[in-house]
Amino acid sequence: MALLRLILNIIWLFVAGFWLAVGYVIAGVVCCVLIVTIPFGVASFRMASYALWPFGRELVRRPGAGGGSTVLNIVWLIVAGWWLTIGHVVTAVGLAVTIIGLPMAWASLKMIPVALAPFGNEIVRSGRPREPWQF
Repeated sequence: MALLRLILNIIWLFVAGFWLAVGYVIAGVVCCVLIVTIPFGVASFRMASYALWPFGRELVRRPGAGGGSTVLNIVWLIVAGWWLTIGHVVTAVGLAVTIIGLPMAWASLKMIPVALAPFGNEIVRSGRPREPWQF
């Protein structure tokens, strides 16, 4: 299984991951220009890492994420989230045209939630035991 993830990540890096990560880095640099938007830049850089190497990792909701992360996610969605989501959808459609590209298309689509709402979510290794949900 680990070998398959490695192969898929290497293929992903060359066909889509590099360019999606560049989009996230550009968004991060733009967000880091102003002091107020530095948290958005940090989140964007974190997502760039996920865009480079997605197989074997997944997005989970961070327990205890509250109203502050919701407000930040709304601002993020307006400023950069929808642009990055469009990039993921276009990439997924382009990759889905071929049979070999279907796993990569799925990886691009599974990144949409983090592109839309990076705050209050956490990127973890797949199969990692998780803490029980706290209500």
